[in-house]
Amino acid sequence: MVIRDIKPEDNPQLAKIIKAVFEELHAPLVDTVYDDPRTNSLYEQFDGCASRYFVVEDEGEVLGGCGYYPTEGLPAGYAELVKFYFAPKLRGRGVGSQIFGKVIGEARIAGYTHLYIESFPEFAVAVSLYKKHGFVPLPNRLGHSGHFGTSIHMVKEL
Repeated sequence: MVIRDIKPEDNPQLAKIIKAVFEELHAPLVDTVYDDPRTNSLYEQFDGCASRYFVVEDEGEVLGGCGYYPTEGLPAGYAELVKFYFAPKLRGRGVGSQIFGKVIGEARIAGYTHLYIESFPEFAVAVSLYKKHGFVPLPNRLGHSGHFGTSIHMVKEL
């Protein structure tokens, strides 16, 4: 298993995994990553800006990923932890904590002071991972992700 930077050819598999997670967990499909057209072109979203997206690949198969992105409207020094989704066969193997730590470390190296995240109650396992890694709840959303369907907003000081 390898964690690597995203490539253009990863786009279709990542979009498929992300949408499948929403369907599997019965999360909202409107005003979320699910119906955001940018989900289909993640490589292009992360190319050329102060961001990074990491993919988990096992035996040539993309199984998920996670990244950080300077979402418009966030306070200075903030980036958003984004698109943290795994195929079912990757879950429960400790890879989530591994990639999560990599994203946090790389965001810190990139000069960010905080990571912000948006989520849903349906993603309770992920939310518990965020808490384990020091994210704390916020009373409202930050920035302009366009994902108005989210109801959980958290931040971590780096």
